Amino acid sequence: MYDTIVTIQGWIGTDVEERLAGTAPVVSFRVASTPRRFHKDSNQWHDLETNWFTVNAWRALGINVAKSLQKGDPVVVIGKQTTNSYTDSNGRGVQSVVIEALAVGPDLNRGTCEFTKTSRNADTNESVRTMNADFGVDGPQVSSDGELIEDMVVNTETGEIREESAA
Repeated sequence: MYDTIVTIQGWIGTDVEERLAGTAPVVSFRVASTPRRFHKDSNQWHDLETNWFTVNAWRALGINVAKSLQKGDPVVVIGKQTTNSYTDSNGRGVQSVVIEALAVGPDLNRGTCEFTKTSRNADTNESVRTMNADFGVDGPQVSSDGELIEDMVVNTETGEIREESAA
């Protein structure tokens, strides 16, 4: 299969939204990227039209993005590009560029960050998955280090996740 792999650099322009697609966590956000060109005649930089991209980050990548990034952060995204076509409420055809993220990170040209590696222990992860599955969607969840974390309440109509403190 021939996927179109792209790299974009820009700023997160919307809130980072978490939801479940079936049982898989997915995080979505929009990235604004405004190209600049230098014009020799005026000896100035000029902004071109801003391009907007919808980014979807699945599973562990999505969870890490939700914990690490927020609206206004500069990012670099590498992913598979697709185009969604639909008709809006005014009957106009609309196309939206969507990127299924393979990698997301802060743009270190714009600042610094501190990296915290997540645990990838297969035995621990399998037991955590089993515990979380036993608790169900409405029950408490357990993190990869065995700690009880906030409950995740899923709105089955919208797929949005709401967190409530575990009792």
